[in-house]
Amino acid sequence: MASETNLVRPGRGTRPANRRQLIVDAATELFCDRGYGEIGMGDVAESVGMGPSALYRHFRGKQELLATVIDAQLTRYVDVAQAYAADPGRDLPGELAATVLDRRGVGVLWRRETRNLTEADSSRFLDTGWHVAELTATAIRARRPELDAAGAGVLAFCVLAVANSASLHTATLPEPAMSTLLAELIATVIATPLPVGDAGSPQEEQAGISVHSRREAIVTESVKLFATKGFGAASMEDIGSAVGIAGQSVYNHFPSKADILAAAIGRGAEGLWIDLHRTFARARDPRDGLTGLLAAYREFVFDNPQLMQILVSDMAYLPEAELHRARTTQHDYIAEWCRLLRTLRPEFDGTTARIRVQAAQVMLSDVASTPQLRRHPGIDAILHEIGGRLLTLPDA
Repeated sequence: MASETNLVRPGRGTRPANRRQLIVDAATELFCDRGYGEIGMGDVAESVGMGPSALYRHFRGKQELLATVIDAQLTRYVDVAQAYAADPGRDLPGELAATVLDRRGVGVLWRRETRNLTEADSSRFLDTGWHVAELTATAIRARRPELDAAGAGVLAFCVLAVANSASLHTATLPEPAMSTLLAELIATVIATPLPVGDAGSPQEEQAGISVHSRREAIVTESVKLFATKGFGAASMEDIGSAVGIAGQSVYNHFPSKADILAAAIGRGAEGLWIDLHRTFARARDPRDGLTGLLAAYREFVFDNPQLMQILVSDMAYLPEAELHRARTTQHDYIAEWCRLLRTLRPEFDGTTARIRVQAAQVMLSDVASTPQLRRHPGIDAILHEIGGRLLTLPDA
């Protein structure tokens, strides 16, 4: 996904006063477009018209450059959240939407590339992310004093997930329509009434049982490794060790690591389509169908949080033919949601429908990937309410 930054490449040999910022802007665009693993310091240096040795006078290496890119965007989120916490009368939805869209691709980096950071940077950025959520929750409670701290915390996290959903797709509207729509979605989350009464018990994490098939075990354990270490860092030896066999023995079941990734992603896509067909077969009308899709998707991502993570972080490592197939399947799946939504809301064009659908899906996936939120009492009912409002479901 291309960055929104408009770069003007300086002439080679020149020394612009803002060279460090130009380097950060160039790295942001390159990391977003091609991925951290595919970019070298020489690529960044070339994009700003300087030699690689000169680049190292500003940054010790690519890892530090990635940390600087992510840190800059997180700092902007902190500034917005602090201003809103100090003055809840400010336009948080508008300011947050503007912040995301100004550096739209950085949200992809946060999800896809943080495994390439040092442990210290990764921990620091995680703390910063939670600090932003806490500031946002404080401001939401100032506006909605009926909420308890836990409820406001869930809403705050969902606000940030919806805001950053724009980073995970390329659908866009002419300005100011894009900023207005994203701000509206953020405001929708803030205003969502939480279920009252018995919220239910926290969801218990089930240990489950293991499959006996060696091939299935390889896929299952590989998904866990790819999600935690990254596709590039997880070796065949790691996979074999997780399954209890030698790394070379994995090749008896899959020709390559990329084939394991393709099998995992294909399995996930098949599962979503099976759920979709089952939902459609039981639906009484389009509203019932879209409500059912929302519930089925919520259940799927809660059952498969690690698979959803590698869909964002590692799909680009698929061979070209498999990557094209995966993206086409993903597009077609989202299109089914959009078709139902536009049946219910014919005033929405295709782009507006897609932005709304992906906001709901990203929010669900982000919550499912966060253990503290998965265990929140009544989280299913809360997500159903927020998701229905993002999709403007009647009576949601």
